[in-house]
Amino acid sequence: MFSNSRRLCHYSLQWAQLKTHNPFLDSCRFRHFNTKSATLPPKAPHNTPTVAIFWDLDNKPPNSIPPFEAAMKLKRAASSFGVVQHTVAYANRHAFSYVPQAVREQRKDRKLLNQLENKGVIKPVEPYVCKVCGRKFYNNEKMVNHFKQIHEREHQKRVNQIESARGKRRVNLVGKYAMKMQKYRNASRDVLTPKTGYGLADELKRAGFWVGTVSNKPQAADVALKEHMVDVMDKKKAECVVLVSDDSDFVGVVKEAKSRCLKTVVVGNLEHGALKRVADAGFSWQEVLMGKAKKEAISVVEKWSDREILERLEWRFDPEKERDAYAAVDAFYNETASGGEFDDDSVFGGGYEMGGGVVEREDSGSWWELDSDEAVS
Repeated sequence: MFSNSRRLCHYSLQWAQLKTHNPFLDSCRFRHFNTKSATLPPKAPHNTPTVAIFWDLDNKPPNSIPPFEAAMKLKRAASSFGVVQHTVAYANRHAFSYVPQAVREQRKDRKLLNQLENKGVIKPVEPYVCKVCGRKFYNNEKMVNHFKQIHEREHQKRVNQIESARGKRRVNLVGKYAMKMQKYRNASRDVLTPKTGYGLADELKRAGFWVGTVSNKPQAADVALKEHMVDVMDKKKAECVVLVSDDSDFVGVVKEAKSRCLKTVVVGNLEHGALKRVADAGFSWQEVLMGKAKKEAISVVEKWSDREILERLEWRFDPEKERDAYAAVDAFYNETASGGEFDDDSVFGGGYEMGGGVVEREDSGSWWELDSDEAVS
């Protein structure tokens, strides 16, 4: 026992000497307690509203710019109203197989440029670089063939190997090939042409959207989007709803959101459309893409907060409260007329206690005129 106490005393003296020579050790001693908290993302304030984005792709597809860029700009604009937690997009099968005119023209120009490069008529100023292995080519078709023959096959082998594995081995393979597969996906978007459409669903998923595909029946996407919006409102998952559409069929859902005290924002090209007249705020696609909507959203949120403060200060007529008040007054007069006793004599007359005795109030004065000290004495 004595030897253990001496050993502890010796260690404490050594630690005190080390701290005097290096004060940084005192802060490093307990650093391992905060390692997990340092990596966690900052939490949003409790008073920050949650935002849900609902995108009608049948009515408002991102034809002018790439889908990923359009989705990210839309999320940035919606983040000005609060924390974006739900991003939903619906469309029928035709919308995902459709190729916009601008994309078709780009593909046509690329095909013509490849033909001129193959004939040797033109030569690129800078070589085409493979984003997977870094190899350089002065012909675009040769780079595409190289990508398909080598990297696409390697990627397919990795996918098959992961799908055939089970349990811990599958988890280890996913971690082993994660960086290579992500590098391949980033490079394939610029090299390979999608077999159907122009990669709308994949690009929106990459931006964090949940994409729902419905049948090609008329109004199928609208019905599914309305049901999803009502479900989010019923579960109280959002305090602000951002709808990307110009379809007037959503007027009823927007009114329902406003009746539930939710903020509503509409993004569409119709300046005086039915949705923008009903919603609390409205922006055009051009304003969202240029970043103007994000700047204007700040003033919109300030107006909303001012309106909420005024609504709290505003007097409102409550029929039930007024009915109860008048009923209490009528009961008092009926009780007085019938010769009965009313419970609150200390307020409406009679006697009141003062200095241990009871002082009677004279009937000549009004009930709001108080007696002076001389009169009471």
